[in-house]
Amino acid sequence: MLNKRFIIILLVTAFILLIPFIAMKFTSEVNWTLIDFIIAGVLLLVTGVMCDFAIQKIKNIKYRIAVCVVILLFFLLIWAEFAVGIFGT
Repeated sequence: MLNKRFIIILLVTAFILLIPFIAMKFTSEVNWTLIDFIIAGVLLLVTGVMCDFAIQKIKNIKYRIAVCVVILLFFLLIWAEFAVGIFGT
């Protein structure tokens, strides 16, 4: 059974994905395909689940914050790589 935290992560992911979806209706500068939405959704969902897992399993608050910051930094690096190819790919 799904717990409340996972449902919240799903809702936040869906809300974030609504932003480019709605923007596509108003401007031609946002041009996402279905695969873009799938990749972004998986990336957001995995990041949220990993942070939730870290929050549940790590007892020390300083380590929780550090692990979540590292997870978010990896998320931003992967997002930037997919968006503009910062690593030269």
